[in-house]
Amino acid sequence: MVDIKDLEKAAREGKLDRREFIKRAGALGLAAPFATTLLTQAVQAATPKKGGYYKLGYGHGSTTDSLDPSTHENGFMTATVYSYANHLFEVENTGKLVPELAESFEASKDATTWVIKLRKGVEFHNGKSFGADDVIAAINHHRGEDSKSAVKSLLDPVVEMKKTGSHEVTFTLASGNADFPYILSDYHLPILPEKDGRIDWQAGVGTGGYMVEKFDPGVSLKLKRNPNYWKAGRAHFDEAELISLIDVTARQNAVMNEEVHAIDRCDPKTVHLLGRNPKIRILESTGTLHYTMPMRVSQAPFDDYDVRMALKLAVDREQLVKKILLGHGAIGNDHPISTANPYHNGEMPQRAYDPDKARFHIKKAGMENQQIDLSTSDAAFSGAVDAALLVKDSAAKAGININVIREPKDGYWSNVWNKKGWCTCYWGGRPTEDWMFTAAYVAESKWNDTDWRTGPAADRFNELVVAARSELDTAKRREMYHECQQLVNDDGGALVPMFANFIQAINKQVVHADQVAANWDMDGHKSIERWWFA
Repeated sequence: MVDIKDLEKAAREGKLDRREFIKRAGALGLAAPFATTLLTQAVQAATPKKGGYYKLGYGHGSTTDSLDPSTHENGFMTATVYSYANHLFEVENTGKLVPELAESFEASKDATTWVIKLRKGVEFHNGKSFGADDVIAAINHHRGEDSKSAVKSLLDPVVEMKKTGSHEVTFTLASGNADFPYILSDYHLPILPEKDGRIDWQAGVGTGGYMVEKFDPGVSLKLKRNPNYWKAGRAHFDEAELISLIDVTARQNAVMNEEVHAIDRCDPKTVHLLGRNPKIRILESTGTLHYTMPMRVSQAPFDDYDVRMALKLAVDREQLVKKILLGHGAIGNDHPISTANPYHNGEMPQRAYDPDKARFHIKKAGMENQQIDLSTSDAAFSGAVDAALLVKDSAAKAGININVIREPKDGYWSNVWNKKGWCTCYWGGRPTEDWMFTAAYVAESKWNDTDWRTGPAADRFNELVVAARSELDTAKRREMYHECQQLVNDDGGALVPMFANFIQAINKQVVHADQVAANWDMDGHKSIERWWFA
């Protein structure tokens, strides 16, 4: 049934004129003067206003952060790069992939050749004109044998890039990839100004809506609006500041005390209290965010299949969703593909908590009652320490002795994750299966945090990912991705117990479109560019 909120939404989106709005409001029993007032407010709310100093508190950030895009590893740096730079493509607030610095593109029938035409008239903050040379330098920054970029594996299929015009670049791939434009929207791939064949990333100069005034790694980023921004209807704030507030209590206090206008990663345990504050509203979105406990299969005892299987069976997923997410999410099935992805394998049986089977496998591995270390910190995700303790308790019933190690929050991503044998982690997820698997699961990926690279199952998985990438028959592609999920679920080191909703708290002074992107927190980490003050 249509109510007044539906009418207001339609008015904000321009779907109803004044006469139709008042007519429909009258049918709902609203007097004409009141309906007129509501219409005026709805239209004004939908019209972005310029001005103001926007402060955003983030539960990410590290003193090891750098403006070098090949090193970005957390949400603070994702929001940073989106604020001052642009990419060839972007995921807009509706979730749709659209050209950004690309103007248009054309692919060959086998998806191995991509001709991308670039926007003209775009300038970097230093006045340099944007063109094909900048694109080639930006992509090459992540390529080559010596590259340590987190997205090197995503770009390995690119065998050639050609400048086929001052504002045109042609990519040739080793094999077809129907998802290639999605790859070019990855936050590691901003287009920065070329200088002597390389990007000048140290300067913090881009084509984005804001210019970097001061970057203090692990502390804050201060920005000033780019007066020559090429995007219409974006970058409304005069100034913006991104503040690293890793401690969830400090973060929530900051938004309640109006020290910041918005925060990400609200604690599900206390978000209802935030919602009682008359100055704050809660924004919750469901996407691909998942919390993981990666086991590095190259390190003992996780190199033993039976140990990995025992731990997967020893986790009470329903308890984690209930007690850590407080229902703001869903149970995971030890692979990273969510129900929001196009080829999610919903036919695969859900792994359940089974202490008896877990005990069988841990005994088979000769590890019953032997200590297994699990490193954790709430830097991984809100409630990560509590989650680790719940896993410890549920595993104990299977004769598995887990030693929970509380690691320092600062430096967690550089000193613990992707290094220690077993830890807690989060992944924002990716909109396509190929992107997710290539970023974190294929053998070549720097971010393969389970180090699952060799063996019959891993070899089969890697073959399937490559084959599915170029398969244009959707039925065959679905079969391949379903098998990939089964292989990760069974043999891989990924323990994926839950998918979490994005939960954000926003001061009511801040306005955004009715729909926000759910590929990341905070409107796809683009609130600085997309939002405005009422």
